[in-house]
Amino acid sequence: MEQTPCDRRLATIARHLNSPRSEIDGGSSISRLVTSADGGRSSDSVFNHVVRAPEDPILGVTVAYNKDPSPVKLNLGVGAYRTEEGKPLVLNVVKKAEQQLVNDRSRVKEYLPIVGLAEFNKLSAKLIFGADSPAVLENRVATVQCLSGTGSLRIGAEFLARHYHQKVIYIPQPTWGNHPKVFSLSGLSVKTYRYYDPATRGLDFRGLLEDLGSAPSGAIVLLHACAHNPTGVDPSLQQWEQIRKLMRSKRLMPFFDSAYQGFASGSLDEDAQSVRLFVADGSECVVAQSYAKNMGLYGERVGALSIVCKSADIASRVESQLKIVIRPMYSNPPIHGASIVACILRDRQLYHEWTVELKAMADRIIRMRHQLYSALQERGTPGDWSHIIKQIGMFTFTGLNSKQVALMTAEFHIYMTSDGRISMAGLSSATVPHLADAMHAAITHVV
Repeated sequence: MEQTPCDRRLATIARHLNSPRSEIDGGSSISRLVTSADGGRSSDSVFNHVVRAPEDPILGVTVAYNKDPSPVKLNLGVGAYRTEEGKPLVLNVVKKAEQQLVNDRSRVKEYLPIVGLAEFNKLSAKLIFGADSPAVLENRVATVQCLSGTGSLRIGAEFLARHYHQKVIYIPQPTWGNHPKVFSLSGLSVKTYRYYDPATRGLDFRGLLEDLGSAPSGAIVLLHACAHNPTGVDPSLQQWEQIRKLMRSKRLMPFFDSAYQGFASGSLDEDAQSVRLFVADGSECVVAQSYAKNMGLYGERVGALSIVCKSADIASRVESQLKIVIRPMYSNPPIHGASIVACILRDRQLYHEWTVELKAMADRIIRMRHQLYSALQERGTPGDWSHIIKQIGMFTFTGLNSKQVALMTAEFHIYMTSDGRISMAGLSSATVPHLADAMHAAITHVV
């Protein structure tokens, strides 16, 4: 039988393995043969042109923090809850739900459907829209399980890019750093609308209304349901109603990012008010949900995308097209995290325990806000710092500039994003004085 080139290559390698020289030179000739065969160490790699990408501006903060040997270092960049002791928290209710799942001998590891766990989808829609929502009761909501909030945003964006008549989305300025990338890579044209006023460190409501008022009819508008990231600045309920009226008059499509339901105020219903305002008028909207923050399921990547439609028939057709988006991307979502959420949401006792733990997390963050504000007042730090207690949610936009942030990192080993955003969840009563000292030094020494 005639040898193939592969056979001849293997035969050559075998001969060298059996030769005395392989013992003398440590097999270097074999190494050269294998290397030239697979190109793994060749200097003419087809990937030689690839340059090293910069660290993610948010995740890169943690990378720098981890390299710092200082015993007083403080990471205020990560968007994850920490206990008073600075440790990650697994909710007790999550542990109980997981134990129930472990004890259920009927559970298997089969694939979920493309849309995910049906019970999880149904309960997620009820959580954000309300159990008595006409949209839910009339089956006008198409909900699919996705890979946390980011995955939900991406699936929703790709669906809109394929099936919605407008291909432009307006996002607030500023917004979460991943938003522009998610939407642009999904095929949408990204524009911004004014949101934050650096002078007042509050909402630029007039600018917001002007920009949305001049947006083209039918444009998509990204809205943070509550606890705006990175500013911590939310519209009042009255302002939300004005935004709703303006958007409906121009037929703008609301796309809500709900990453902090219950985590902002401590109330699941209060934090869903903005979304429910838009659903109550009977028009359509898109909502991305995440359970990373409010259940502490960061690594489980549990989220949901819901599209509120005009009828049950349209919702069914929308769901069929969402499957077409999901199937070639990741085929179907993981089962474990969604099962934890479903277990908690379906069980009255577990649900109650969750709301208690959720409020405790929200209350601790609010307490950190007041402690930091008081510490800055005690030090006589120049400026008005009342925005720290007026803002809400996990993050605070301090107003510090990049040079001040750099000083705090270099001299005090405090890590945050260069725009001055800090995670209040990363603070504790023990570390507030250290942060206040650093902020005071930065404000008084760097203009």
